[in-house]
Amino acid sequence: MEFLSQTYIALRGPTGAPQTPSDAIERLSDRLSPATLLADRRAAVLSLKGLSRDCKAEVGERALSGLVEVLQNDAEVDADIGRAVLETLLVLCDVGEEGVSISPASKEVGYKHTDLILANEKVAFKLFALLSDQSFYLRLTTLQLLVLLLHSRRQVVQGYFLKAPVGPTTVIAVLEERREIIRNEAITMVQSLVHQSPDIQKILAFEGAFEKLFNIVQQEGGLEGGPVVHDALTCVDSLLRFNSSNQSYFRETPLPPILPSLLLFPPSLPPHEPVPQGFALQFWDPQQKRVNASLVVGIIGMLVGSKGGSPQETMAFSRCLVELGLASNAPAPLKTQALRLLPPNLIVPLPQLIITPYVPVPDTNGEEWDRLEPGSALDALVELALHGEYNGLFSGKRSREGLELRGAALGVFQNFVQNDEIREAIVQAMVPPEGSSEPAPVTPLLHALIAPPTAPLEIATVTSTHLSCLLFAHLLRFSPKAKSLARAIIPTPPSGTTERDTGSFFVPADGGPPPSAQPEPEPAEEDDEPPQSLLQILSEHLSLAFLSRTRADTSDREAREWDRLIVGYLCLLVQWLWEDPGSVRDFLNAGGLGMLVEPINQMADADPVIPGLCTFLLGVLYEFNREPGEITRSTIHPILNRLGVDVLVGRITHLRDDDRFKAIGPDTLVVPYPHQAATLATPATNDSDKEAEIWFDWAFVDFWKSNYYTVQRGISADPNALSPTSGPNAESAMLISSLRDVVQKQSQEIDSLKAQLKAASAAATDRSAFDDLQNQFSTLQVTYDADVEKRKEVEKEQEDLLVLLDELNAKRSRDKQRMREAGLEVSEDEGEDDDEDDE
Repeated sequence: MEFLSQTYIALRGPTGAPQTPSDAIERLSDRLSPATLLADRRAAVLSLKGLSRDCKAEVGERALSGLVEVLQNDAEVDADIGRAVLETLLVLCDVGEEGVSISPASKEVGYKHTDLILANEKVAFKLFALLSDQSFYLRLTTLQLLVLLLHSRRQVVQGYFLKAPVGPTTVIAVLEERREIIRNEAITMVQSLVHQSPDIQKILAFEGAFEKLFNIVQQEGGLEGGPVVHDALTCVDSLLRFNSSNQSYFRETPLPPILPSLLLFPPSLPPHEPVPQGFALQFWDPQQKRVNASLVVGIIGMLVGSKGGSPQETMAFSRCLVELGLASNAPAPLKTQALRLLPPNLIVPLPQLIITPYVPVPDTNGEEWDRLEPGSALDALVELALHGEYNGLFSGKRSREGLELRGAALGVFQNFVQNDEIREAIVQAMVPPEGSSEPAPVTPLLHALIAPPTAPLEIATVTSTHLSCLLFAHLLRFSPKAKSLARAIIPTPPSGTTERDTGSFFVPADGGPPPSAQPEPEPAEEDDEPPQSLLQILSEHLSLAFLSRTRADTSDREAREWDRLIVGYLCLLVQWLWEDPGSVRDFLNAGGLGMLVEPINQMADADPVIPGLCTFLLGVLYEFNREPGEITRSTIHPILNRLGVDVLVGRITHLRDDDRFKAIGPDTLVVPYPHQAATLATPATNDSDKEAEIWFDWAFVDFWKSNYYTVQRGISADPNALSPTSGPNAESAMLISSLRDVVQKQSQEIDSLKAQLKAASAAATDRSAFDDLQNQFSTLQVTYDADVEKRKEVEKEQEDLLVLLDELNAKRSRDKQRMREAGLEVSEDEGEDDDEDDE
């Protein structure tokens, strides 16, 4: 009753007459003065709080300074008035959040009030000090106001925090709050406070923020903890990312092993021991667990990719990512993330690392799994890239998620074979032993590469062959020895049973039949034809694909699949034949020249990709046809002239403008399937289920951009001209050629500048002579001045001597006169002298 009475008195005028809101706000503002009683100030604040929702601008204009004064003086004394003034400031500074509609005028007023409150550091200092108060509502509303101020003016609040006397201490203390609502709000506040501020990140890290955040994660049940765990892990990520100092400090704490433990991976697992089944087979529902796991994987990948980690830590983290990506039932996006975060200089020995894959049992909704025989991680990586997740169980869908995962495996393989010794060893394993009649074993990669295209095409088969071309290109690119070894590969003709059906890698551990087992094929009839090399087989398959592509009964969807298959073959051949005259000779002898001319003429208007690649390959054949053979450069040159050099250059240039080519980047391999073709399939419910496809990888795009200018110039070169220097740095040829015109233009300018240069030189010479004369003049002037001074001194001495002489003569004359007067004799000389003196 006392509260209601005080509020009524505060709102009532002297005579009890009704008041306007402006009059009430003015009267209530006057009651915020420190001269009034605390109870009156509390009642006034509560009344202003109610009016602020409808009269936000008027309350801020007339009462904001008084509210700030109450916050400074009374919040720590009385928790109720502190809570009331904080809630009022929350309303006055509200600018809305994402998804919350608010009028532009109200948002502008909120920013205005925020700027007034943060005009100086006093309010921010007070708010950080209030975090140490144990009152539930006061602490909560203080956090809410700080979050709001950080949302509106983050950099200003961060600057005040760095100068606050008790800022770091109170922030870390509030993370230990046992009341979940306050703790969760504190995590949100820390998340905004450390954003893009390395100084605050360092301060909170050294104050113990990592320990507090991981305690929250463990208290909430790890990855099962829901949004709270997500926010805490986000704070950890913000404290570590782009902050090498915090990363070094974090590594010195006992906390890093917690990260793989959250994924149920033992951090100290010896390399020869298998991972526990609890890690490989987990329940990944609900969706929040997947989001939390993605944060943990991101932090692990960040630490693996940065410098400063110990070999033991890097090995444990890398193996965790490898096992998660290749031998677990984790969702495909999580596997993709794990494989992409593996560093380029991977220290995990993939051929020696033994992993145990699992595949889901059909029709069990992912509740039952078959454990397969252990195999090397490298075999699993290649199988994943070739056939997709779980040995191609879902490869027929060709979803974006599935292709992204296979693309990530392709990237790991590319990084793994960067060492020339590794790639040469892999290719060597495909070559028959020297002096032996036994063929080399057909590896899964080689089997997918030589699989003949059949009509009608299967999407899974086309994708496997295409990716096998990309994988094999990584083995050959810029490696002359690997290309030489590849020319000696004579594979066994493929049988009706695929390698993934019969290989020892994908066999259930309990000895059951392999998945999708096929009946034994009938033995092939022997023939007298010599076995074909791999290059001859690829040439034959490319020719067959061209013929099948042009059939009249081919649908648009199937024609697109044939195009993808042709692109895969062409990309591999371009990189194989580059700078390899021996392979060029073998390809020409296999009839490769004839199949390239027709697509350049017939398919130019329909699709620029295949004509562009065919033209590029034709240019490579012409450029590097340097060994004797039936088809020479002189043989190819008339064909180039008949096709037209300008036309061929245009074909190559148009490839660069195609969307499928332009869309490829270092981290972008998969492109969406066209909408007109997607209508034939079942409509997808979300983006991850939509159909996608692969055309190029970044390695080929980068190769093409570095060398296409060399091919364009080579097409117009004389057949007897020597081959220019080319290779991975062939862009220097393009640079030199582009500078040639500049040099020619500058040579003309040089001629016109020579006269000016001579004039400038003459002027410079004159100036130099003038400077020398000036120096000589200065020297002579100094000498002259010294001589003048010396002469003046000599003249003065002479004048003194003359005066002295005159005095002596006068004295002598007086002495002679006295001698005459005394009657003494005076000599004649002396007389003459006297006479002369008299005269």
